[in-house]
Amino acid sequence: MIKDPIIFQTTHGSRAYGYEATVLADICDAVLEARKQDKLHYQQVHIAERCEALVRAFAKVGIIALVDEATGFQYDRPRRELEEQLKRFLSDSLRRWVRTFPSSYFQHLCRLRGVELRSDMKLPQYFGHLTNNLVYRRIAPGLLAQLKERKNERGSASNKLNQWLSLEVGVPELLLHLGMVIAVMKQHTDYEKFERALDQVAPIYPETPGLFDDPKDWEPR
Repeated sequence: MIKDPIIFQTTHGSRAYGYEATVLADICDAVLEARKQDKLHYQQVHIAERCEALVRAFAKVGIIALVDEATGFQYDRPRRELEEQLKRFLSDSLRRWVRTFPSSYFQHLCRLRGVELRSDMKLPQYFGHLTNNLVYRRIAPGLLAQLKERKNERGSASNKLNQWLSLEVGVPELLLHLGMVIAVMKQHTDYEKFERALDQVAPIYPETPGLFDDPKDWEPR
């Protein structure tokens, strides 16, 4: 299967190679079988350990998916877990000492918006609205509203939204998303085309419930 990949064209027009998702499970099985037969080199043992962890995770996800499908709970789960998910993203205390946004993000944002970049400049105020759209609305549903609420309740106007993210989950997810945003930025010279490309890989979460969502789960708590 690895020697016969699925060839496809990305939204940017470049040629790419893909594989069926189940190939990962097959690779894990092969590695674990090799370990069982003592055919792994000692430097490959750590690979088998990670494969074992993946297989266990696959099993847990699989049984949960089967039960959810049988009971219809897959339609109810996303909104029921929304509050708990947001708690993991948010921090109870303000982190004043962490600089989260890399300078390259603002450099590319200036370039795409046609703003002259100077070392002594103050970024345009509307960059905050752009960042809400490019970043916070795309990380998790309801995250932007919760960050603003936490800032209003416990912070001040000078506090940045990212300072209310948890170090365990919120900051790593933000950095991962920013890396993707910057990667898409580098491929474009036009802001609107960049935004459309970002919509393809990281669409904005809706602000209202979907067809199978319970509207009560979207109400502020």
